[in-house]
Amino acid sequence: MLLHEFQAKKLLRGFGISGPMGQVAASATEAQEAAERLGCKRYAVKGQLLVSDRLQHDAIRYASSPSEVAEQAGKLIGARFNFGHSQLSDQVIHQVLVEEFVEANRELYAAVTLDKSAGKIVLMASSQGGSGIEERALASPEEIHRCELKLMGMKADGDFAGIAGAVSPEPGLAIALAEVYRNLAAAFVASDATLIDINPLVVTPDQQLFALDAKMIVDDNALFRRPELAALRIENERLERDRDELEAQRYQINFLSLGGEIGVAVNGAGLALATHDLLVDHGGRPSNFMDIRTTATSLDIAHGFEMLLTSPQTKAILVNVHGGGMQRCDTIAEGLGIALRRRSKKLPIVIRMAGNNADFARTVLRNNGVQFYQSETMEQAAQQVVELCRKEAA
Repeated sequence: MLLHEFQAKKLLRGFGISGPMGQVAASATEAQEAAERLGCKRYAVKGQLLVSDRLQHDAIRYASSPSEVAEQAGKLIGARFNFGHSQLSDQVIHQVLVEEFVEANRELYAAVTLDKSAGKIVLMASSQGGSGIEERALASPEEIHRCELKLMGMKADGDFAGIAGAVSPEPGLAIALAEVYRNLAAAFVASDATLIDINPLVVTPDQQLFALDAKMIVDDNALFRRPELAALRIENERLERDRDELEAQRYQINFLSLGGEIGVAVNGAGLALATHDLLVDHGGRPSNFMDIRTTATSLDIAHGFEMLLTSPQTKAILVNVHGGGMQRCDTIAEGLGIALRRRSKKLPIVIRMAGNNADFARTVLRNNGVQFYQSETMEQAAQQVVELCRKEAA
């Protein structure tokens, strides 16, 4: 189980490893309130993603006031990041860590990991930390000092002072580093971890050592005896389930995942609830609640339809909209056309449109090559999409 930065830092703090003052926030308002409580001259706003190169992907921002913290948090929360094949590829920021910005005289590196090939616990340390440590270690392996640790009961022991002296010739700093390494090893064993990585471990102008970033992986097989860590996994999984809702808000859509197989797109909460009732009456189950706001553009709406098209549980889609003064039917039709051009997945689509530009919207759909079943009434649409869904499942 991979922990978020703020979770790893909290755990390490319990073992005497210090970090900047900080607080996690799930909204721009919470982030501003956190900054006001911290009362710092400068802040770091760090999107909580399960990757190690957040700065390169602009998921870490800086601010000089609580209002700037709120601005940066608003841009990060709900943002989706794709990191390619080497890491957890597709992630959404649900929370940010608002921290005091710490000046660093030096950036170091420290980690304790399980060497699976040797079956041993290893301490690794370097006088050169920060981004690109993996590439530098491959190019110049002598920069990484290694020390095998031995389990003594429930503690890991090793030549902490020797590694600290190799990293820093300054006696005072070497003593402090040895203590950090010892505490890091203790946290590793006590948490049933397979990796704890501090990068960078910074030296401040007043010679304090701070874990500026932390990565931690806990052995899944040991969670049965670590209920406090198992609770973190439940929380992280809950946030992951909510990611579609957060993402949809960025595209002017109210969204809630449900357990059914019929994707539903509606403009208006009351109309959505009535549509869901009709689907259930005819034996169907909606896979989502999706209310398209009046402020949504065709591109926003396209993103909402893409969420339905890419969901593995969706077998058919029902579009039930009533064009009003601010949200016309043709805008929704254009959004659907864009989504279908972007996505190769084809599903049966039942459309019932009424109100502003309804007739023109059907022309827009046909001009975009959208194949759909037209229904004149809500009940007819619900009955038709349920039948099509059953054929798809058969």
